[in-house]
Amino acid sequence: MELCYQLPVLPLDRPVPKHVLSRRGAISFSSSSSLFGAPDPRQLSQRRGAISYDSSDQTALYIRMLARAESAGSIPVRRIQRLFSFQRHLLSSRLLRGPPHLNPLHILDEDYCGQAKCMLEKVGSWNFNIFLFDRLTNGNSLVYLTFNLLNQYGLIELFQLDMVKVRRFLVLVQEDYHNQNPYHNAVHAADVTQAMHCYLREPKLAQSLTSCDILLGLLAAATHDLDHPGVNQPFLIKTNHYLAALYQNTSVLENHHWRSAVGLLRETEVFSHLPTEDSLSIERQLGSLILATDISRQNEYLSRFRTHLDEDDLCLGNASHRHFILQMALKCADICNPCRPWELSKQWSEKVTEEFFHQGDIEKKHKLEVSPLCDSEANTIASVQIGFMTYVVEPLFAEWARFSDTRLSQTMLGHLGLNKASWSAMEPEASGSSEEGESEPAQVTEEPSSRALSQGSQKS
Repeated sequence: MELCYQLPVLPLDRPVPKHVLSRRGAISFSSSSSLFGAPDPRQLSQRRGAISYDSSDQTALYIRMLARAESAGSIPVRRIQRLFSFQRHLLSSRLLRGPPHLNPLHILDEDYCGQAKCMLEKVGSWNFNIFLFDRLTNGNSLVYLTFNLLNQYGLIELFQLDMVKVRRFLVLVQEDYHNQNPYHNAVHAADVTQAMHCYLREPKLAQSLTSCDILLGLLAAATHDLDHPGVNQPFLIKTNHYLAALYQNTSVLENHHWRSAVGLLRETEVFSHLPTEDSLSIERQLGSLILATDISRQNEYLSRFRTHLDEDDLCLGNASHRHFILQMALKCADICNPCRPWELSKQWSEKVTEEFFHQGDIEKKHKLEVSPLCDSEANTIASVQIGFMTYVVEPLFAEWARFSDTRLSQTMLGHLGLNKASWSAMEPEASGSSEEGESEPAQVTEEPSSRALSQGSQKS
């Protein structure tokens, strides 16, 4: 049953047709965009376009354009150039007001600068409220937080990055997250980036990681779910989505996130001043980190991590071992919501379950088999979270605590235990009786691997 539009191959030397210009993206704005809850195409036609496609060497590239398909004619080139350079002019004018090192938040709107700056002074706190920060920055939490961290680590100066290019890259990244997704949106990316920052500051990592490692970790966290459609890989496969065919049903979303990030890096020329070998190496390592977030490979990474810890053979002086630890750190950051304080964790749990149930509703509407944990009639928020915490989160963070036995690790495990207990207390109420509430975990126990990984696959 083919529901999703198959995007045609578009060689670089051919003009892009108007019907493609009118589309925002390969996923969110296909002919089946109603499947993903996308707004009217006429509304999205004004937004920056983005399409992935398959070239002759089977490499997924990322084409971007700024245009609107109008019957009256195309937008004048001069106007397009002005739109492209608006952020550059805005930032440049602010940079002229004072040295950046005296005011690292010079790019913030003045109305929010004070409160947002106060929050960023505590960006390393595990209690950091990303929802509040997103409101204070008027929905630009990913841009401001990531830029601040790059500046805080001295990476912009060290790698001689053009701040205007970095800013533009982050703006485009934030734009390509789908705000209509309850969970997989730019706020989630900002939250994962903040968590990654917390892990990078842990003693073992802080003493061993190179500046390049830190740069890769932050970029991977910010882009790890780029252009996520709000549905999981099995959904794309069973609806015959072209991305599933493009990546041969293997790490479909993660490959798309990675290629999308590479496309933006190349478009904005963030690393154009570096030797070609260095920029290609950064792209490859970025892909390795993002691909590690594929939850279907969770047991593979966890088993390898456990073996290293059992044999005590991790050497962070070794580049490959450092990269592996970065992969594990990103995996932890990606699913750390159950380890946050309850007032934050509960909000994330409600958002991710809403996204699950939305996919289930789509599957019911089109008479498809409903994916595990996506049936709102058979699952509750509490049951979904209890299963996820038990079979995915607890094993991973228990091993991370073995590797990095710090106050932060113990804090995360403490929150995890309290949050699980809170959801367990709610489960009898959600199911209607205490007996039903006690029977639900038993059902989960029968199929721990399939149910837990099915949930996790939507978080990747």
